[in-house]
Amino acid sequence: MNAYSNDFALLGEASRAFLAQEHQLRIGGKPVASTGDATVALIDPSSGKEVGRVPEASAADVDAAVLAARAALESGPWPRMRPYERAHAMAKLAELIEQNGRELAELETVNSGRLIGATKLIDVEFSAHVLRYMSGWATKIEGRTVDISAPYIPSGEFFSFTTREPVGVVAGIVPWNVPLCQAVWKLAPALAAGCTVVLKPAEPTPLTALRLADLALEAGFPAGVVNVVTGSGAGTGAHLVSHPGIDKISFTGSTATGRLIAARAAVAFKTYNLELGGKSPVVIMQDADLDKAIPAAAWAIFANHGQNCCAGSRLYVHRSIFDKVIEGVAEIARSIRLGPGLDPDTQMGPLVSKAQQERVLGYIEAGRRDGATVLTGGEALDHPGSYVRPTVLVDTTQAMSVVQEEIFGPVLVASRFADEAEALNLANDSRYGLGASVWTRDISRVHRFIRGFKAGNVWVNVHNVLDAALPFGGTKNSGVGHDLGEQSVLDHTRIKAAVISL
Repeated sequence: MNAYSNDFALLGEASRAFLAQEHQLRIGGKPVASTGDATVALIDPSSGKEVGRVPEASAADVDAAVLAARAALESGPWPRMRPYERAHAMAKLAELIEQNGRELAELETVNSGRLIGATKLIDVEFSAHVLRYMSGWATKIEGRTVDISAPYIPSGEFFSFTTREPVGVVAGIVPWNVPLCQAVWKLAPALAAGCTVVLKPAEPTPLTALRLADLALEAGFPAGVVNVVTGSGAGTGAHLVSHPGIDKISFTGSTATGRLIAARAAVAFKTYNLELGGKSPVVIMQDADLDKAIPAAAWAIFANHGQNCCAGSRLYVHRSIFDKVIEGVAEIARSIRLGPGLDPDTQMGPLVSKAQQERVLGYIEAGRRDGATVLTGGEALDHPGSYVRPTVLVDTTQAMSVVQEEIFGPVLVASRFADEAEALNLANDSRYGLGASVWTRDISRVHRFIRGFKAGNVWVNVHNVLDAALPFGGTKNSGVGHDLGEQSVLDHTRIKAAVISL
């Protein structure tokens, strides 16, 4: 076995069986063959070898999925299920995800290239946690009474109140970097609110979404509540976004695609939330605890192979400690063990595809041309898998593309600053505003940075900690709306006002 390729002998029986089957769409509670002939090849990023194919869902397939979701929303048993029954089904789905955790984690690792430890912790365990948290909201969606005035009807007496209703059929469009977990992020608040869903997983990583739909049916969700269509964004995804039967779009992905989705949604007055790109700064002040800050800064970018919308891809360090910090981060980068995701000793696996590998390498080369210095990394492995060595770039300026554009790979750019004001200016000099972190022991400075960062999520002495109870969303080109938290559930509802004349 090549040291950088997955050993499929490590897979469990259930994973091997699922990989071997003919993959079909999930529409109306059952596997369905596509009406078209086109398919999408699924590639193991550790080896570059094909491990299966899924249908490229046609426009007719998308029609069928939306029709099934609409029927389940309006005339099936789903709208008659009480809130506690929705909550029970969601809790059961969480339990089934855990029971099938090995299979789901292994499928995710083979399909995406991510580490088996990460797919177990995030895609299995955190997904179950999100479902359990969101299940509680199914029984807590409420309106309120309003004592209205109506001064133009002086003799009138009224009882007025508001209710919240499901927004309708939701298109959940899932990225490839954390596929199962992100699918659950789309699914859970929608189900808690009483919506039905058509999931469109990312083109290269659809396997766990298909398996999730099977488990949802087993958990007790009626047919048509959870549907999955596979295929490309330009084909299947575009049909889904433009479909007149879709009421809301929940999308995670690139800013460019999010902008197109917003434009199409606006024409039909569909609601949407968009979690888009990021270029998150990590600021290390001169009083920071460097024993914690240095490894945290390294893993803020190198975790998940840099394929993280909140990755700490811009590092700003006070000039008095810059050399110490950057050498510490570079040393960690040099020590990271690359390998296949199924190997438990691997610390960083391949990028999701050869196309992504080429994109990341192209940015590194652009940085070199612009005058940046490659302190470590900056190259691919001589291997069919899509590996890129952890890379640290110094001597960068704010004008460089490697500083301003989202690379979505294991590439860190690092710069010095002189004082707090300059640090904030550098951190905010970005079209993105998803996440930001600061490392300091000064509590007053903490509050100044929390106020000063132009980002939807701020961390202090830690980076990229998310929880089901906290809303997650960005500003500027990082999107609109929120995943997670109470707000994500309410965003899947419509408010209706009622007035009764007494």
